[in-house]
Amino acid sequence: MKPKNTLFCRPAFWHGRKAFLLGNSLVQLTTLTGGGHIAELRFADAKGLPCLNPLWVPPWPTIEPYNYREETHRSRYGTLTEGKLLSGLAGHNLCLDYFGSPSPEEAKRGLSQHGEAPSARWRKTRIHLGSQYVALTLGVRLPVASLGFTREIKLRPNESVVYFKETVQNERNADHFFHWTQHVTLGAPFLSGNDSLVALPGTRGITFPHGYDENKALLPASHLFRWPKVRTTRGGTVDLTRLFLHRGLGFVVSVLLDPKRDIGFIAGLNPRLRLLIGYCFKRQDFPWAAVWEENCAISAPPWNRRTQARGLEFSSSPIPVPRREAFAMGTLFETPTFSVVPARGRKTVNYAAFLASTPVGFNRVDDIQFVRNEIRILGAGQRTLALSAGGLGESGGLNW
Repeated sequence: MKPKNTLFCRPAFWHGRKAFLLGNSLVQLTTLTGGGHIAELRFADAKGLPCLNPLWVPPWPTIEPYNYREETHRSRYGTLTEGKLLSGLAGHNLCLDYFGSPSPEEAKRGLSQHGEAPSARWRKTRIHLGSQYVALTLGVRLPVASLGFTREIKLRPNESVVYFKETVQNERNADHFFHWTQHVTLGAPFLSGNDSLVALPGTRGITFPHGYDENKALLPASHLFRWPKVRTTRGGTVDLTRLFLHRGLGFVVSVLLDPKRDIGFIAGLNPRLRLLIGYCFKRQDFPWAAVWEENCAISAPPWNRRTQARGLEFSSSPIPVPRREAFAMGTLFETPTFSVVPARGRKTVNYAAFLASTPVGFNRVDDIQFVRNEIRILGAGQRTLALSAGGLGESGGLNW
């Protein structure tokens, strides 16, 4: 008897928002068409595994961000500069073609935080459903940037790995310099100050040059440090692999990922819940990680001092600042701070996300490696957790 195909992809709703739900017998992923956000990645309920969604869900009701109108929604979400993004934000957010705030002149013309992509209407261009994999392709056009963008999300049977393939198409007759950031945000209850930690292969870092919203900065501005220890504005040091150490304060830092590595990663672990989420990517595509924490600091709406979230944002750019400031930087730590797509050309990146149920006592992530068709997570005491990842192929590369 032919085995039942457990792969699926179908339209869905998430908190009243239009979405697509992809899944196999092990995991499910929800992606929104409003902004393209990955809102949920979790184990299927019937598997007896921790089915908590590690991705951050805002504590405020969201809307389709392309429906944001400042005159109507300012009191709920803030001004257009940030409010358009915040009105629809969830989980894993794409920043394209800039990382940070628009200039005042750009904001007057309708641009919001982190570019056009996270506030635009994305459209389905293809669904493939077969016995070997299910794949959903969504596309969006960025008229101001003159870029086209597609994201393919792929799942294979009986794997807790999600394969992403993204392509930027330049519609101009000139080279285009831009920022490309995967703004992955994790949240409570997966993240907990008592139980959780994050990991990435960081080296040199610098704190945000403009402090933090409402003067609630945990860390001094423009301070150089070595990941993960950094001094605070109040004296002493903190370990940025730990979470929510100083309620009422927040921070942003930029970290150079180890230049000796071919594969970079970011990860979040809750040993008590025995749940791990991670992303792996080519370091040449995303050499930076911007690390952000909001710990009930911002009083303005929609934050209202009720959010605990940690962003682990792997990126072609280190610091979320207006593009004039970003491009004036040139390089940082002898490393480029932007992406380039040639005139009428295209650029493609691949990366993977995964979930794992960890064994008792697995309380630290030291490294994540690709070995043939497996993702291997190395923990304390040489403990190793291996995940099947047939989409990597025998070469163990990000080239599907």
